[in-house]
Amino acid sequence: MFEKLKMVEARYNELTEEISKPEVIADQDKWRKLMKEHASIEEVVTKFKEYKQVKTDIDSAKEMLNDKDLHELAQMEIVTGEEKLLTIEEELKVLLLPKDPNDDKNVIVEIRGGAGGEEAALFAGELFRMYSMYAERKRWKVEVINENPTGLGGYKEIVFMINGNGAYSRLKFESGVHRVQRVPETEASGRIHTSTVTVAVLPELEEVDIEINPADLKVDTYRSSGAGGQHVNKTESAIRITHVPTGIVVACQEERSQIQNRERAMTMLRAKLFEQQEEERNKKLASDRKMQVGTGDRSEKIRTYNYPQGRITDHRINFSIFQMQNFLDGDLDEMIDALSTADRALKLAANEDK
Repeated sequence: MFEKLKMVEARYNELTEEISKPEVIADQDKWRKLMKEHASIEEVVTKFKEYKQVKTDIDSAKEMLNDKDLHELAQMEIVTGEEKLLTIEEELKVLLLPKDPNDDKNVIVEIRGGAGGEEAALFAGELFRMYSMYAERKRWKVEVINENPTGLGGYKEIVFMINGNGAYSRLKFESGVHRVQRVPETEASGRIHTSTVTVAVLPELEEVDIEINPADLKVDTYRSSGAGGQHVNKTESAIRITHVPTGIVVACQEERSQIQNRERAMTMLRAKLFEQQEEERNKKLASDRKMQVGTGDRSEKIRTYNYPQGRITDHRINFSIFQMQNFLDGDLDEMIDALSTADRALKLAANEDK
């Protein structure tokens, strides 16, 4: 670990020198790239410097042990310092874990009603509201890409983008089947129903991340449905793109122009192709899947919202929260922090087994 830390520190010092050179600053693309790398390892280097300083303090305290007047004080400093070293070592192990390259990206979220008909569609709407309120707490921006609303105010499907730094790192564990247990408003007899909603969280990718051959695309235009007044009736601005080799279909009708809808649809297509590639990669690494909090598989039941008991339980880490309304109002950090902590612990265990 310490050899790796020395290499990271050397690279940090090299980058610090590079980003201050006038010729590098003049090349803004290169400068931004180097600044991003510099920032990504700064926390590790700062923590490593703290580790070395504590070690130096311990060595100094050991030299004072022979001094009768300072012996007791030196012993206390050594014990305190060694405890601090252990804590910093654990923090360094976490900081050295490989970072998900998509963690800082914006996300595309798809919510689809599953088993349960109109009740599932209503819960899909509540989940959309929940993630929107969470984004508002984080001062992130929410933009609807495509929606298929129902008469009672729910959604058969809604696709939206959340723009915000670190959005993917916070929301990536939300992919999977969300199950709700409650008495539906449409249920006269008061029986508890179980319905499901599928959530998929995908990182927004650039063209350079996923290459798409234009010859593989079938593009259809159609008139938007929903809000929009006369614009809806007169303009075929909605776009549907089919990726012929995979059969993946994406659509966007929320923007005013066909060009904007096409850009949004292509963004969705890149995300879906990435998701498919990740699923194939995970199948090949079946043993590694056991070392993940969530595989990202849409068929995996990840969470139950039990209204009668006011309980939300995440089945991957067996963690429950008993603040139903607060949770649905976007207070998700406690759950997300627990999932992130569990994921880090599993990755650390996997690293130590190697």
